[in-house]
Amino acid sequence: SKACKAMGADLRVHYKNTYETANAIKGMSLRTAQQYLEDVCQKKRCVPFRVYKGCIGRTPQAKEFKMSQGRWPIKSAKILLDLLRNAESNAEFKNLDTENLTITHIQVSEAQQGRRRTYRAHGRINAY
Repeated sequence: SKACKAMGADLRVHYKNTYETANAIKGMSLRTAQQYLEDVCQKKRCVPFRVYKGCIGRTPQAKEFKMSQGRWPIKSAKILLDLLRNAESNAEFKNLDTENLTITHIQVSEAQQGRRRTYRAHGRINAY
């Protein structure tokens, strides 16, 4: 098939930020998405928050998407850049043309909860 995949599981990033960032790059070409995410990391362009938008500040950079609320989730952007780089190398391995790859499907699910601990007196550890 003329498709390539990349996947990350239980990544330590905020689900809501990653969901909005993924929605922003859906449908873009690979190069456009990579450039956009690099601009987000440098705070030149913002990620519009469409679904999880309670208490999100407003920025003029969101006018590009006909929105008013947006943020710059740098950690999510870097994780997605790594995934795109992985997908690109998978495409090269399958001898696909990496210049006209498009992001047709992207999905974000919540990661498994980590185990939290709190330190008590006399060297004991409890769940937090």
